[in-house]
Amino acid sequence: MTHAIRIHRTGGPEAMQWESIDIGKPGQGQVRLRHTAVGLNFIDVYHRTGLYPIETPFTPGMEGAGVVEEVGSGVTGLSVGDRVAYGSGPIGSYAEARVIAADRLIKLPSSISDQQAAAMMLQGMTAQYLLRRTYKVQRGDTILVHAAAGGVGSIMCQWARHLGVTVIGTVSSDEKAEIAKANGCTYPIVYTREDFQSRVMEITNGGKVPVVYDSVGKDTFQKSLDCLRPLGMMVLFGQSSGPVPALDLGQLAAKGSLFITRPTLMTYTAKNEDLIASANELFDVVASGAVKINISRTYPLKDAVTAHRDLEARKTTGSVVLTV
Repeated sequence: MTHAIRIHRTGGPEAMQWESIDIGKPGQGQVRLRHTAVGLNFIDVYHRTGLYPIETPFTPGMEGAGVVEEVGSGVTGLSVGDRVAYGSGPIGSYAEARVIAADRLIKLPSSISDQQAAAMMLQGMTAQYLLRRTYKVQRGDTILVHAAAGGVGSIMCQWARHLGVTVIGTVSSDEKAEIAKANGCTYPIVYTREDFQSRVMEITNGGKVPVVYDSVGKDTFQKSLDCLRPLGMMVLFGQSSGPVPALDLGQLAAKGSLFITRPTLMTYTAKNEDLIASANELFDVVASGAVKINISRTYPLKDAVTAHRDLEARKTTGSVVLTV
């Protein structure tokens, strides 16, 4: 028997219960993984609340790192004792151990610690596909990143700076503005007292930006569209403030033939070769020192309720790890 966070009915943080479970043995193409660290992400909140529906009961969590304890039949390339990590699901990482498909796991290089991996796989590979694939930023670009002091935002700011890109970033406080600036955000905007749309117009001398990366949703979406230059791309990859309202597609024409996409990491890493390529590019940029993984806080896994409360109250910055 092992322990895991279980959700029997969606709701607030108190919906998560610490329970004993039996995970069984790995089957064809699977391994049994003992977690050492688990990543905390806002998508976990979406699953917990039912915003992204999942059949109950379930164990939340999309990201983790640990050690292979047992290998099922047909598995090649992994052995007992290997250090591995994953960041694209399936859900179930809020557990001391789990059975998972071997082709979802990435071997960790010695340069990456377990806590680093748990803190960066989902968020780091999200930053990778956003900056390198969804809209491939170019040296000299000026881009807008919402929640610039958050987990994904902190990585994006550093990576964009490394690529020669200027970042305008929104944050909720002066403290977070300093964090974003330290991570490479040239123009942090404290949206609680400044109108970010007006500031973007000032910073770009009316030229606006080619892309907006928005994980906030309802509170920022409409003004984000107005920050885009003609043929610009709106990348909505989260909705921490709630779902965006219904959109008349005619607005995209009126505002300059804009593009809009709602991407997910799961789509971008569905193929094993894409997963490996994304992870390797992330490992390389972290190993080079261009991107540093800021683990701002850790919580014991059994205290996931407290971690979720702090995350939703915006008390956290950077990456948060649940320790096992």
